Amino acid sequence: MQAASPTPLTVLGLESSCDDTGAAVVRWAEGAPPAILSNVVAGQADLHAAFGGVVPEIAARAHAEKLDLVAERALFEAGLGLSDLDAVAVTAGPGLIGGVMAGVMCAKGIALGAGLPLIGVNHLAGHALTPRLTDGLTFPYLMLLVSGGHCQFLVVEGAESFRRLGGTIDDAPGEAFDKVARLLGLPQPGGPAVERAAAQGDPARFAFPRPLLDRPGCDLSFSGLKTAVLRARDTAMAGAGGLRRQDRADLCAGFQSAVAEVLAEKSRRALAVAGDVAAFAVAGGVAANGEIRTALMQVADEAGVPFTAPPLALCTDNAAMIAWAGIERLRLGARDGFDLPARPRWPLDSGAAPLVGGGRKGAKA
Repeated sequence: MQAASPTPLTVLGLESSCDDTGAAVVRWAEGAPPAILSNVVAGQADLHAAFGGVVPEIAARAHAEKLDLVAERALFEAGLGLSDLDAVAVTAGPGLIGGVMAGVMCAKGIALGAGLPLIGVNHLAGHALTPRLTDGLTFPYLMLLVSGGHCQFLVVEGAESFRRLGGTIDDAPGEAFDKVARLLGLPQPGGPAVERAAAQGDPARFAFPRPLLDRPGCDLSFSGLKTAVLRARDTAMAGAGGLRRQDRADLCAGFQSAVAEVLAEKSRRALAVAGDVAAFAVAGGVAANGEIRTALMQVADEAGVPFTAPPLALCTDNAAMIAWAGIERLRLGARDGFDLPARPRWPLDSGAAPLVGGGRKGAKA
């Protein structure tokens, strides 16, 4: 008699750590690739546009208003009901605490009402495990997590085992892109706006620094680079009586080139110390930048290591990665109680020393 195939696992994921309210349904069965049955994202760009960045109070309120709606939509698009689920997974941190709390409370309500297991997911683990969802990577692999709030090199050794090799000691690259966009009068989110402007610019016109390349290790810094852009902008404006379109484009091109070069060199160093890894993966919103992605692909090619990056829709914050990380934890037998806390700070590698820029309250990531 043929043995029965294992029952598939189907998980609803919720994501609300910053300014995107997400819900998704992901299904996994032994011997088959994972299937994203739905992936709904309600963005908040219009709500924050006038403020030049994300306002935590506005974000939290929008999450509270949208979470049940996006969850309902995700189930509808997947053609499923609550009775078809095996668990509810939710981002429990790190992130803006109001949004994280809204997501955790919504997930608790759904799980309690439907009698389902609750799985708390570290937002960074969601990004770090995405290559297993999209490309079926085997452990271990080197991950560069590069986003608006985080930047670190991780050796992903298991679904709950991460070894940090280095990270940013101040601004994350995505944060630096946003700040540079504001300095240059470009719209938010800053990453796409700077990339569009840089396409028309000369990256060699301004001699921007490459921070920390003169020091060993895999740590990064982008705050000084942002300040260098500010000074170059002021000099250009003083000479022309204002910021000309070409000046803006050249500033963007020079800044983007500097970020790409720093990330590429630090990636070389990380690959050199990571040990035997199956691949070099990149995830997070900044991974959507074409110049940066190309530079990282070249580094992987030089090292003879496969390179992988999620589709652009899965680079930015989304709930599919949270649902998948929930499945990874569920397969290990993990469950969380209804006292699951919302955590603004939650390092993936709890054994690593806090990064210099972690702040008095401890390392965020």
